Amino acid sequence: MSIQIFGLPISRGVAIGRAVLVASSRVDVAHYFVPQEQVPHEIARLRSARDAVAREIEELKSDLPAEAPAELAALLDVHLMLLHDDTLSDATKLWIEQRHYNAEWALSAQLEVLARQFDEMEDDYLRERKADIEQVVERLLRQMASASRGGVAPVHHLSAQSDFGGAEPLVLVAGDVAPADMLHFKRSVFTGFVTDVGGRTSHTAIVARSMDIPAVVGAREASRLIRQDDWVVIDGDAGVVVVDPSPIVLEEYRFRQRQSELERARLHRLRHTPGVTLDGQPIELLANIELPGDAVAALEAGAVGVGLFRSEFLFLNRGGDLPGEDEQYEAYRDAVLAMRGLPVTIRTVDVGADKPLERMSAQELRHEHGLNPALGLRAIRWSLSEPGMFRQQLRAILRASAHGKVRILVPMVAHLDEVRQIQEALARARAQLDEAGHAYSRVELGAMIEVPAAAVLIERFLRHFDFVSVGTNDLIQYTLAIDRADEAVSHLYDPWHPAVLSLLERTIRASRSAGKPVCVCGEMAGDVAFTELLLAMGLRSFSMHPARIAAVKQRVLRADTRQLEARLSGVLESDDPAAAWVPARPLGG
Repeated sequence: MSIQIFGLPISRGVAIGRAVLVASSRVDVAHYFVPQEQVPHEIARLRSARDAVAREIEELKSDLPAEAPAELAALLDVHLMLLHDDTLSDATKLWIEQRHYNAEWALSAQLEVLARQFDEMEDDYLRERKADIEQVVERLLRQMASASRGGVAPVHHLSAQSDFGGAEPLVLVAGDVAPADMLHFKRSVFTGFVTDVGGRTSHTAIVARSMDIPAVVGAREASRLIRQDDWVVIDGDAGVVVVDPSPIVLEEYRFRQRQSELERARLHRLRHTPGVTLDGQPIELLANIELPGDAVAALEAGAVGVGLFRSEFLFLNRGGDLPGEDEQYEAYRDAVLAMRGLPVTIRTVDVGADKPLERMSAQELRHEHGLNPALGLRAIRWSLSEPGMFRQQLRAILRASAHGKVRILVPMVAHLDEVRQIQEALARARAQLDEAGHAYSRVELGAMIEVPAAAVLIERFLRHFDFVSVGTNDLIQYTLAIDRADEAVSHLYDPWHPAVLSLLERTIRASRSAGKPVCVCGEMAGDVAFTELLLAMGLRSFSMHPARIAAVKQRVLRADTRQLEARLSGVLESDDPAAAWVPARPLGG
């Protein structure tokens, strides 16, 4: 029977495919795909773990004291039986062979299947045996984790479904997906994804949009209601997930898929058209990237530079082993070279909130246990608390500037004293490079305006920085006191709020008056509902996901900034700016 699950639409389009569940477990489970040649190795790992757990249980049985109850020995026998049961061992092997899951993922996927079967049993005694299978699987997972201690196998970035031996499209279903884990799925087999939690502008949602695949977050019960291998439709426009759709519904969504592909192809033809408005205003359309390899997609989309390189993704999923100066330098250099002389703006590491590092201080650990990390030691605050690491990153960025035009962007600046510390760190980094004999070029220094205090004091900040970039996601979050990753308050997250628009317009106007470049690099930049409004405010530089550039460029080419500016004052003075800016358009365009 078909069911519908409702959530938040975060990436447009329709995805249809078989469900791949990443189930939560009391034991941490790595989820990654293995290439064909590694399949026998994964099966061997599974067999080795099974044999080790069997020996463990046999030893427990032999060590039972004589006075131990007979039920205890019987329970161990049940665990041994389950351990060797075909429904666990053979079926898990099939997940590895057919889907190319790593052994841990295959095991947790089969546990999900068996757990549902036990839940549906009418007999109370049999239904309660689910706990036994869970305990056996957790023993196996712990054994594999112990055997591979010292590092998690890397995720394989495979680009085609054929790499996994199956022709059916796949969609990812999870309770949540961390931003760093989202990178594992870039250019992979998934045609869409759905999560139980999340908000429109959580970093997970942002990376999902950069993948340019349909996605729905905040779907609450999705990972419980959807089963492994269910046919699923993800409607990224409406925020609806349809499970086991009827043939009629399925055909309707397939028609919409074809229409969406035609529209994408039409917009793609604009990629090399200069971004100029009807009244001759040149508009700079830049790309946001997470990794150096994303620069290729940025160029292909027609970006005239990188407005935001999120360097923190070089720091995540490393088990606390931070990248050194040379590794960072090589990554930044690769991005600069890939952009072929176009400018690259590198943001210093922005960890904390929904992008925590595995290596955390005691203070950060306390945040994990109840305090709001969005208001804690994150972004520039964390960098200034780790001065050696911060100078190391600055040196790496400076060295990359020898290969092309590079700018440094500092996130979450709120205090003028932070400005002084940033400038001192940069001067120290330059002096260290001079002493070591490393080449570098002049690098402009910019601040992200994403804290209301910075927007209010924008004129003072502009005295100390060469340029500013507005991070609208956090600016909205902090202005409205909304945790943007919390779906419980997501309905209060409002880019059209008069206070948000007032701070945004103030920042753009002050920057232009001071003759300093200003860019918007938050989600509003790639949302066509706001393109004309930002042009009316005087914005001439937008940075967004490469997938959004063509749609925004289409709006730019049709815009007349003189007419738009004439309407701006009425919108800023309105209690309902979205209604005053006719026609109001839905989020995402």
